[in-house]
Amino acid sequence: MTGSLTLPAPAKLNLFLHIVGRRADGYHELQTLFQFLDYGDDLTFTLTPDQPEIRLTESMTDVPDDDNLVIRAARALAARSPAPLPGVRIAITKRLPMGGGLGGGSSNAATTLLALNHLWQLGLSEDELAELGLGLGADVPVFVRGHAAFGEGVGERLTPVEPAEDWFLVLKPACNINTGKIFSEEGLTRNTPRITIAPAFEGDASRYRNDCEDVVRKLYPEVNQSLEWLAQFGPARLTGTGACIFGRFPTESAARIIWESKPSGITGFVAKGVNHSPLHKKLTELK
Repeated sequence: MTGSLTLPAPAKLNLFLHIVGRRADGYHELQTLFQFLDYGDDLTFTLTPDQPEIRLTESMTDVPDDDNLVIRAARALAARSPAPLPGVRIAITKRLPMGGGLGGGSSNAATTLLALNHLWQLGLSEDELAELGLGLGADVPVFVRGHAAFGEGVGERLTPVEPAEDWFLVLKPACNINTGKIFSEEGLTRNTPRITIAPAFEGDASRYRNDCEDVVRKLYPEVNQSLEWLAQFGPARLTGTGACIFGRFPTESAARIIWESKPSGITGFVAKGVNHSPLHKKLTELK
């Protein structure tokens, strides 16, 4: 059992995010539409048969290795094996901003589960990997399953869907947002009426929204200003709890024209929305 493997960990967008209730355990009930982007991090996994440790080649700033979702995912998967496994060295090429609402940590965890299931030849099913992923974070299962989805519950009940694969300009204002703070705010909308899957793809998609956006706008002026700027060119929306925002465009060139005129101090990228994860496309090539 030897080898090395490099796989993508793509970003996701919440094309809308409705909060439809609050559970007794404090978690929020959501309805959301997940779509992947053809842009994200890359992870390289190298088995080390002579060294049993699971380790990163380089620690991430402000994230202890034991708290890193990549290490936690690898350890959770290793615990499912009845036999000793070779160690693994994991290198992360980070492109996605941390705490941006793009699912970078969850995507890294899902890529780790799928990569090591392959390299360690464990043979776990997609359902088993998604269940493991849910224990790491609510967004991990959608990355494990690799298909754009209508998400319910805390985001783990997934129905595959096929939204339009448009181009997006994604911007990261110069601030970091605490997800827990947003979900604990008294002013957060928590009673948006539930919808069925079909209306999510009928008519004017701009009537759907992100229920976190009003609270984030009030607490983070940088996000408010960026949304106001991007809204000059069409509907602009927050993804997740932010801080990243996005605008939808019909072509790459249309998105890049706006990208070239963005205000200083804002980072970001242009990417295409895709319904089938680049991670799964790469894994299919290995079979």
